[in-house]
Amino acid sequence: MLLTAIIFIIVLGILIFVHELGHFIFAKRAKMRVEEFGFGFPPRLWGKKKGNTVYSINWIPFGGFVKILGEDGADKDKPDSFASKPLWPRFYVLVSGVLMNFLLAAFLLILVNFTGLRIGLDETSAPLAIDKQIQITEIAAGSPAERAGLKILDEVRGLKLAGKASITLTDIRTLQEIISQNAGHDIKLLIKRSGQNIEVSVQPRINPPAGEGALGIGLALTGIIPHPWYESLWRGPYDATIMLMNIVVGYAYLFKVLFTTGHLLGGISGPIGIASMTGQAARIGLSFLLQFMAMISINLAVLNVLPFPALDGGRILFLFIEKLKGSPINKKFEGLVNAIGFSLLILLMVYITIKDVVKLF
Repeated sequence: MLLTAIIFIIVLGILIFVHELGHFIFAKRAKMRVEEFGFGFPPRLWGKKKGNTVYSINWIPFGGFVKILGEDGADKDKPDSFASKPLWPRFYVLVSGVLMNFLLAAFLLILVNFTGLRIGLDETSAPLAIDKQIQITEIAAGSPAERAGLKILDEVRGLKLAGKASITLTDIRTLQEIISQNAGHDIKLLIKRSGQNIEVSVQPRINPPAGEGALGIGLALTGIIPHPWYESLWRGPYDATIMLMNIVVGYAYLFKVLFTTGHLLGGISGPIGIASMTGQAARIGLSFLLQFMAMISINLAVLNVLPFPALDGGRILFLFIEKLKGSPINKKFEGLVNAIGFSLLILLMVYITIKDVVKLF
């Protein structure tokens, strides 16, 4: 649990920090005064002022923040304030965080394509793969495999029969045949789990339930298929674009269900659920963790660009309403709307977090 929490804090910190870095870079390019660019959230641990900007490291390591002069609508008379700039520079500053999250996802997916992702193999992909493994993909409840303590993603490297030398396995069919031939007798599976080699004693059933098999496990031949660097360079942005499209479609369906039925989909996760999935991705391997980070990064981008108060998309919406009106929006009204929106987001987060806790227990 502690390792999962540390990995989650690092992942979330990187994603939010990159988002805020986008706001920082574009604010500087628009000649806005960035009063503070902080890594983490206050209280402040360390800070150094360079020019008009304080660069700080803060105690709470969840991302970062950018404080821009006049972002609350004040100081409009100062030429280097956010409020004094025309619509388009302000728009670019607000949307830049979303852009950076997408670019981060594309970069991470370039790395994933270059290093390769472990996938299930078939006759076409198997010759292209490296580091092939026979892995457990499913364990039936109440089966001999579950009672013996086998786990999903365990690699089955071989087995031992009574009085015989260990057998190294290279294909699933051989493993299934040996298990079937030894139904009712104890066998030892040679398992590799989290880098450690262990032996698991298990007895295959003579008459297993229909569709389960003697041990009650599902097996798959998996392997890693890396791509050349020059191919990874275009595959990363391409995969990020496909991921973006799928996430947008997913959110559209989510809101459709929410507005038509009044209920959230059961698969929605909050911080606790995402932390748990981050830990699972890390245990599978670095490539899966990078891919998961890319997915969360694009999720943050899509969420932030929604035209909802307190999000970047909500502030962009106010910009264009101001343009259509031809006059500034009352800042007290905008602040009130954003405060209400922020409160609703917090309530939603609390609700989803409670659901995550219930799932855990």
